[in-house]
Amino acid sequence: MGVELLLIERSGNSCELCSSKDDLAVYVVGPEGDTRQESSVLLCAVCRGQIEDAQKTDEHHWRCLSDSMWSQIPAVQVLAYRMLTRLSTNAWSRDLLDMLYLEDDVLDWAKDGVEEVGVESVIHRDANGTQLSIGDSVTLIKDLNVKGGGFTAKRGTLVRSISLVADNSAQIEGKVSGQQIVLLTQFVKKAA
Repeated sequence: MGVELLLIERSGNSCELCSSKDDLAVYVVGPEGDTRQESSVLLCAVCRGQIEDAQKTDEHHWRCLSDSMWSQIPAVQVLAYRMLTRLSTNAWSRDLLDMLYLEDDVLDWAKDGVEEVGVESVIHRDANGTQLSIGDSVTLIKDLNVKGGGFTAKRGTLVRSISLVADNSAQIEGKVSGQQIVLLTQFVKKAA
């Protein structure tokens, strides 16, 4: 049985990301040249087109990831992680990334293909000069009054799965006490 037939059977003849039944084809997630069922997914033309061309990305289409990110198929999980990371300028996408759990080997596979759109020219560094990346965890090194939040973020607080402010190397974003806030890099250090 060919890979396409196996994927059709596995997916119930629908896109493994958005569940569309139109214009389905095999998409190889990787690594390059590996066309096995475990490294491939069945995708519709809309998903394929937007994955391959970031300029065509329609954030509203990708809200489907709130369902498909829970797939047990590693290749589907990898694509969900990569697209949520691409869309991490949106609060809903960061929230889904915070919830997404991947085994270590699947996370490494997913990170291998991540494009950090818009942040490659701006380098974010913590208080010690260590470079920060999307998804890192940081620790606060100072008590911070959260304007508009009505609370103080205490020194030593761990902030998981940060996102980078694309046009400002001095700012990152993360959740503290359940609230998404902007943090200055001078007041954080990368967690080990």
